[in-house]
Formats: sequence, structure tokens, C-alpha cells
Amino acid sequence: MKRWVRKTLVLLFTIVTFGLVSPPDILLADENTSGPSSQESTSTVAIFSDPYHDESNFIETFIAKAEKQSFEKFGNRIGPVIEDEFKSIIFPKMEEVIRHFLKVEKENFEHVMISSKPSGGKSEKIFHIYDEKTGNDLIRFHVRVDHPPQEGYWFNFHYHTYHDHFQTHYHLGKIYWDRNTPPNWMTH
Repeated sequence: MKRWVRKTLVLLFTIVTFGLVSPPDILLADENTSGPSSQESTSTVAIFSDPYHDESNFIETFIAKAEKQSFEKFGNRIGPVIEDEFKSIIFPKMEEVIRHFLKVEKENFEHVMISSKPSGGKSEKIFHIYDEKTGNDLIRFHVRVDHPPQEGYWFNFHYHTYHDHFQTHYHLGKIYWDRNTPPNWMTH
């Protein structure tokens, strides 16, 4: 199969599945090698570093994965309750940060990835964006449960960046839960 056809099919397969499913081995095999083991990963990293790839498709795929991770974090008990506010208030701000970061930082980091799983329980992590080559986090998107006196429970969405060693909380917004304690993250 011609190389450009294979690359196009891998790209389309990755976009359609949001990078969650690996393309078939036949598409990954190179004529010069014995199998796909020598191929670069077909994750979003390969797309981002591929000069023939449209940058906007990469960013859209990345943002779709970020939204999916967010709702995985919320689980079935929190997600349906805060979905509308999250999509209209919080996620557009997250998306803006991600778009800006990927466009500005692409010169500094060739292999940018999004973490594969949010944390459950009481932990804050929604997803992290990291440099695959070094394994170092670049941006950390978190949600914290706040309980101000007499006000009930709030979900405080924020992010941290590597620029200041993750010290500053960059506020994205808050969503009110209820006076009752919210369930743990990822509760179904």
C-alpha cells in the first residue's frame, strides 16, 4: 500500500475514533520492517508531530479527549447534574486554554499527550497534558470540592502550568452542587 494512502487511512481512523482505538496492524506496517513494532505510536502524538497533518484536526481530537475525560471523572452521579453548566461555562474556558497552549507551545514540545485516566475518589485530577518524551506534566486540569460555611458544596475548576512549577491556581469557574455532600468522583 502506498505510504501516503496508509498515512491518510491512519489519520482518518484516529480522528474518527478520537485516538482511543489503534488502527489495524496492516495500516501500521512499513514495507521496510517486519511489523508494526518499529512504527511510531498512532496516538495523538504521532499526528501532532506529522508535518502532513492538519493542526486543527489534532487540536479538535485533543479537545474531544479532554471533554470525554472530564465526563469520565464526573461519573454517572455527578455528570448529569452539572453537565449543562460544565458545557456552557467551564469547558469553553478549558478549551480556550488548551487551544492556546497547543498553538503556542508546539515549538517547545514535539510530543504532547493527554493523560489516559482521571482520578476518582476525592482526588482533584481531571486530566494532565504532558510531554511524552520526558514524562513531565505541562498543564494540570483539576476540580476541587469546596465547602464554604453556610453555602453548601461547590466544584472549583482550575488548572496549573509548568511555567511556575504548578503553584498558581488559574481559575476556570465554579459550579454549585447542593448542601448535601457530593458523591466521590467516578461514582456510577
